[in-house]
Amino acid sequence: FYVNRRCIKDKVVTHAVRQAYADVLYNQRHPAYVLFFELDPQQVDVNAHPTKHEVRFRESRMVHDFIFRSLHQAIADIRPSIETNLASIPTPTLSAPQPVVFQHHLKIAENPLIAQQSVEQYQSLYQVGRTPFAPTPEILSIEASPITPASIAESPIPVLGYAIAQLKGIYILAENENGMVLVDMHAAHERILYEEMKAAMQAGHLIAQPLLIPVTLQVNEQEATHVEDNIALFNSLGLVVEQMGPETLIIKQVPEVLRKADVAQIVRDIIADLATFGESKRLEELIGEIMGNMACKAAIKANHRLTLPEMNAILRSMEVVPRSGQCNHGRPTWIQLTLEELDKFFLRGR
Repeated sequence: FYVNRRCIKDKVVTHAVRQAYADVLYNQRHPAYVLFFELDPQQVDVNAHPTKHEVRFRESRMVHDFIFRSLHQAIADIRPSIETNLASIPTPTLSAPQPVVFQHHLKIAENPLIAQQSVEQYQSLYQVGRTPFAPTPEILSIEASPITPASIAESPIPVLGYAIAQLKGIYILAENENGMVLVDMHAAHERILYEEMKAAMQAGHLIAQPLLIPVTLQVNEQEATHVEDNIALFNSLGLVVEQMGPETLIIKQVPEVLRKADVAQIVRDIIADLATFGESKRLEELIGEIMGNMACKAAIKANHRLTLPEMNAILRSMEVVPRSGQCNHGRPTWIQLTLEELDKFFLRGR
């Protein structure tokens, strides 16, 4: 990490980067990065450490928020594209922080490029008239379009192309302009469900549950001040915490997904983050972990037979869902094999 071209170490920056990568890290690994950060020299104290290996930001919370939001947005914008295979993530360029807005289209139009011959050829492999899979069939609701020669000629081929078969009940085989696309259907559906749950939480649809017996928490005056100054943060996450005395807090309500968690320890961890970093994503991370596990359990499993429209609906969702190149646990969801790569396997043209 470089500040105004000087290499330093900073726990605030490390925390911000790890939070930004939280949804795409695999198996408790850490992101590897080289980050160049420039700001007004008056906003940073370079004499905070005798060896000059550390600095002190005058507005550390603003620096943390800027780095987190910029990286978070850059990672979220990585979707299937003609130029990019999502198995390799490009180096993001930081820009002015913008709010992360997730727009998910519940109804995805079936493109007319699916030739009638392909449908007839593969329909024998799948159950006819299947009900779309649970738990959220609206994700794969299809609005069929008439297939005509004119519409086929005018319609562009989507980035992930069109499904042609299901391999071993695990992978979706699709053909696009560059060659063959192979999709792990469980990993892809897991990401789609997870992003839908997060969008609902961001829209304020997180269900909260009042505690039958409120939890009392003893803190010091400084910790109580951190809670009082950030009461809006707690409320926005469905966590109602009130101060009952100079050194006493009472927890009256928690998010429904955390009803069995140690809420006292969660509040203590949030307070510690507020004291160290000026903000806390601890609760969002814990809720995200639970939602990620829920999405994993609800996603379609191996040997679940899909119809061609269902497979194509997954492909269209992947093209608009943030971070769709990886599942909630960091595994790749799809790969591209170009025609040139396939030719090399068979020594064509040599």
